[in-house]
Amino acid sequence: MRTIASDRLLLRPWRDEDADFLLDLESRWEVVRFLGAQPTIMNNREDALASIARRCAIDDPIHGIWAITTTADGRLVGNLLLKPIPLSAAEPAGGPTDVEIGWHLHPDAWGHGYATEAAAAVLDDAFSRGLTRVIAVTDPDNRASQAVCRRLGMTHFGQTTRYYDTPNELFEKLAS
Repeated sequence: MRTIASDRLLLRPWRDEDADFLLDLESRWEVVRFLGAQPTIMNNREDALASIARRCAIDDPIHGIWAITTTADGRLVGNLLLKPIPLSAAEPAGGPTDVEIGWHLHPDAWGHGYATEAAAAVLDDAFSRGLTRVIAVTDPDNRASQAVCRRLGMTHFGQTTRYYDTPNELFEKLAS
């Protein structure tokens, strides 16, 4: 998987040595509470290592799940994903696959613009590789991620139940 750089950040593949950070990140309810239809906290280092293995198994020229680090000191600050989004069970299969972008950052990294900067870098990279459309879905109560979507220039299409078997706010960005 490739590495993507922005002014202040380096998005790189996850490594086994990141397990303690990932466990700290995803064992925090305030971080995972908006992730998926039934959010759960991570409980142990073995779960973190298994999650890292799954993240690293994505072998695609466009999609990926990256560790977000600061370029200044290499400090881990969060996670960013760009991958096919699963449809809700009631949705008909067989159409084009939608690609979602998503992020979650450590609370110590909140409020620094890292989510917006990391997502913008991945969107630029993906669009330069031929992707033409990316969506983001957020929990209706996740105002912070909705603000990131707006800063990224994503268009808000209201609420949908098309993905993850739960109501979400839908945002879309098209390649320029």
